[in-house]
Amino acid sequence: MKILVTGSNGFIGKNLMLRLGELGEYEPMGFTRGHSLADLANFVSQADAVVHLAGVNRPLDIKDFSEGNVGLTKSLCKLIADSGRNIPLIVASSIQADLDNPYGQSKQAAEDAVEGLAKSTDNSVVIYRLPNVFGKWCRPNYNSVVATFCHNLTHELPIQINDATVMLKLVYVDDVVSEFISSIDNHTAGLIRREVSPVYEVTVGALANQIKAFQNSRESLVSEAVGTGFVRALYSTYLSYLPPTKFTYEIPKYGDERGAFVEMLKTKESGQFSFFTAHPGVTRGGHYHHTKTEKFLVIQGRARFGFRQILSNEYYEVVTSGDHPKIVETVPGWTHDITNIGSDEMIVMLWANEIFDRAHPDTVAAKV
Repeated sequence: MKILVTGSNGFIGKNLMLRLGELGEYEPMGFTRGHSLADLANFVSQADAVVHLAGVNRPLDIKDFSEGNVGLTKSLCKLIADSGRNIPLIVASSIQADLDNPYGQSKQAAEDAVEGLAKSTDNSVVIYRLPNVFGKWCRPNYNSVVATFCHNLTHELPIQINDATVMLKLVYVDDVVSEFISSIDNHTAGLIRREVSPVYEVTVGALANQIKAFQNSRESLVSEAVGTGFVRALYSTYLSYLPPTKFTYEIPKYGDERGAFVEMLKTKESGQFSFFTAHPGVTRGGHYHHTKTEKFLVIQGRARFGFRQILSNEYYEVVTSGDHPKIVETVPGWTHDITNIGSDEMIVMLWANEIFDRAHPDTVAAKV
């Protein structure tokens, strides 16, 4: 399918064009400000579907609202109607279409134009009234507070908050793109209004605090809960604004005659990740825990794990190596140690189910 995307150089357009190209079953065609109406006519003549993203939201002259949002939409509708074909049309409108301001009025007029196309030709038309959209490649210091906050904080620039209690409604660009592609694949005759979900609601103050927490995690090593939902999407967006010089950051490294110990990542609810090294013949550990648990993975070298049950003195031994990956778990009430029994430096990954608390370490020294 050949998919015409108007406004293909814009924020949503770039993300949509990339995804369409990845999927293999679509051939995206981009229409930008540099193209003419003749170019648009040529694109429409080839298109199997159209996603209309092009528009104006911050013109130097408010009269440009009419030309950019209404005039172009009417021209597009006429070209589709004149083609005599049913060319599914997906339209990105705005929740501001309900507002009595020049921008809102122009978006409503554009909706009226595509609604007229649907009524007069029964052409498939889907309208989305989008709230604020966030994600990678959104232009900062323009019309997105998320983009502005992410850009400024990653570039060590100040952010301005006039009212921290203002509630924002946000949708993530990946969800927008997925929804648009769904409408390309599943369309019916006439006009349909659809929505992108999920819609996230957050105050300006909470948004700023969350982005600052991402920033601070590099020093504290404590990660936010970035695996699901809004925080996942926002963290990905935050990272996309990092300049290449900030793709890396230093973490502490502790060492002695036994080897090195490095903490990599800590989480608020799922413990922390570290690694350590040991020279040949070195034994590390020699302690037990009441509640704390750990998982060890030898990724280089050969190790012997020793275990002794604190009350019964029962002994158990495990030998593992980097050549045959095996998780070794520590068990509460069993003192344990690990010895490098190989001839090379040993490297071991370590996960503990809780962040180490020096005031309450739950680590009691005891020889195996």
